[in-house]
Amino acid sequence: MKRLDPFLTSLICAVLLASFLPCPPSLQPWLSRLTSLLVTLMFFFQGAKLQRHAIVESLQDWRLQGATLIMSFGVFPLIGLGLFALCHVIFPNGLLKPDLWTGVLFLCCLPSTVQSSIALTSIARGNVPASICAATVSNILGILFTPLLAGLLLHRSDSGSGLGTIIDVSRELLLPFIIGQLVQRWVGPIVKKHKVLLSFTDRGSIIVMVYAAFSAAVLQGLWHRIPLIQLGEVAVLDSLLLAIILGLTAALGRLMGQTIENDISLQFCGSKKSLATGVPMASVIFPSGAGIVVLPLMLFHQIQLFVCTVLARHYAQRPNS
Repeated sequence: MKRLDPFLTSLICAVLLASFLPCPPSLQPWLSRLTSLLVTLMFFFQGAKLQRHAIVESLQDWRLQGATLIMSFGVFPLIGLGLFALCHVIFPNGLLKPDLWTGVLFLCCLPSTVQSSIALTSIARGNVPASICAATVSNILGILFTPLLAGLLLHRSDSGSGLGTIIDVSRELLLPFIIGQLVQRWVGPIVKKHKVLLSFTDRGSIIVMVYAAFSAAVLQGLWHRIPLIQLGEVAVLDSLLLAIILGLTAALGRLMGQTIENDISLQFCGSKKSLATGVPMASVIFPSGAGIVVLPLMLFHQIQLFVCTVLARHYAQRPNS
């Protein structure tokens, strides 16, 4: 069983720090500006790092790539809506508070992970190049699809209109990514040379964003509004979401008649949700309530690491074809 990874441990520490020492209201505007700057830098470096040929290669196996995108941005949100409707039938008063349901539905709209999807595909002896392409395209398209889906699913005034949210997210996330692509010739070699530093910068940015989001939420009375039993219920819902999507991706792979290597790529890329992309997007889409919104995502992140690591090791033990 995979132990708690250092990144998630750092996020938990950021939540604890925000719970006991939240950023004072007088410094909140400065922290907000710092967060926006870090988000911009993160996506700029992502654009400078991503090779253009990776985007072209991702279009070659259109059946696998299309199936992955359908799972991430089509089936996953539908499962979330189905669970939402089912829970409100079984529990007329609502199983979760509205903000937590917003977080559950928001995570259903997010793109796939990149690093963990590729790493787990490699452990499982799956199609690693296909996973690289699928995860990359999922994250690029997620900049447009996630805010649009969030607007459609949530129908909340604080998530803004679909078009307005896409414009906001594109300005803060897509534009820096495009600029990074344009200057890749000059910045790309620097990014490759300092991979460890940039990885630390990316993760450090997310930790700061989590601290900022939870500081604002704590000042609004987060822990008085969210009892511990609610977190347990969120974890159960996250686990159910993951179990359903893992079963559906496995069934779809068999239905498509793919190789086991492609099945593994589809299952891992189609079932994962990106914490690295979700946190900055939440800070843009839900500027006044990102702290509560990202709680279901943080729990889902660790659950998917545990479950998919066990699954990857199971696949790795199969005999050679």
